Amino acid sequence: MGCTVSYLAAKFAFFPPSPPSYEVKKRDDGKYAAVLTAAVPIPQGDDGLLNVHVVETKRGNKIVAFYLRNPYAKLTVLYSHGNATDLGQLYDLYVQLKINLRVNLMGYDYSGYGASAGKPSEANTYADIEAVYECLETEYGISQEDLILYGQSVGSGPTLHLAAKLPRLRGVVLHSAILSGLRVLCHVKFSFCFDIYRNIDKIRKVKCPVLVIHGTEDDVVNRLHGNRLWKLAREPYEPLWIKGGGHCNLELYPDYISHLSRFVQDMENMTTEILLKKIPRDLRVPTRPRAVTTYGCCGSCSCQSSWSCCSCNCGVKLQHPRCTGCSVLRCYLLGCFWRPRCLKCCIHPCIRCSTPSCSNCLRWRCLCKCCFCYKEGE
Repeated sequence: MGCTVSYLAAKFAFFPPSPPSYEVKKRDDGKYAAVLTAAVPIPQGDDGLLNVHVVETKRGNKIVAFYLRNPYAKLTVLYSHGNATDLGQLYDLYVQLKINLRVNLMGYDYSGYGASAGKPSEANTYADIEAVYECLETEYGISQEDLILYGQSVGSGPTLHLAAKLPRLRGVVLHSAILSGLRVLCHVKFSFCFDIYRNIDKIRKVKCPVLVIHGTEDDVVNRLHGNRLWKLAREPYEPLWIKGGGHCNLELYPDYISHLSRFVQDMENMTTEILLKKIPRDLRVPTRPRAVTTYGCCGSCSCQSSWSCCSCNCGVKLQHPRCTGCSVLRCYLLGCFWRPRCLKCCIHPCIRCSTPSCSNCLRWRCLCKCCFCYKEGE
């Protein structure tokens, strides 16, 4: 039953354009070139700042990616597009984003979309974006610290999948994003094992700023999806709710490019030092209770006492060595003060009266005759 529902959800999720708006040909020099079909009114010609890649994924599919270079860029955007479109139809948009945002931009077609081989599926899209990210690393030396992931609609699935794995990512943009595939179809409130693109679970693992863009009149993916993702983000950036915006026309509104430009500028101003400070906080190994030295606390409270822990009600028994010479353990309930079981060394026997008995070794003796060490102190 689960497999059937998952298959049906996938059938509703993927609508690759047919026929594709472009095709890829191999040139004499071994590089690839994209040739647009006559049906798409995009000016053809060689773009010296456009590189076409054919990347093989770990699932064996060869997918197509466009890399648009901006010589003035500091950051790179990895763009995962929405449904029923391909790279040929998005080429104009990519050029505009590259210029207006002053970024390098890598766009790619999922398996089964455009000139990419294979069939579209959730698992394939995850393998697709991982392969493209690896291409950015190996071909252009782009690290996650200089990368912004952009996911539109269905593209929010692979975007958050990769973002959850990259702790030093610069930023994430969610454009008309979905909570999950099943939640788009039937507005369920719980996650099921057969659901696809469970972004509602993965958004919590993203450790970088997240910008959410959504139209208030989106009749395909309700604005509530974007609003929930924004609230669940660990570092939510100021969202953009485009009044009157639908699902596929947000790029036409002036606020879209202005707000997106401000986000990119803020990410550029985020220094490497700020990024590195986040890593220990996010990847910090759970600390053990601090070790108890001769003068320390039991470690189970926050009293910060330089003496034994008798100022709190943590209810923990003390079982720590008090004698560095014989390592005898003592075990007394909190409130017992300093009652050593080792009369050989008698370190700090009484917190009320203990005073140094020797200026050389600073051993202590008890003057109030209230504890075991009195005799040895004398």
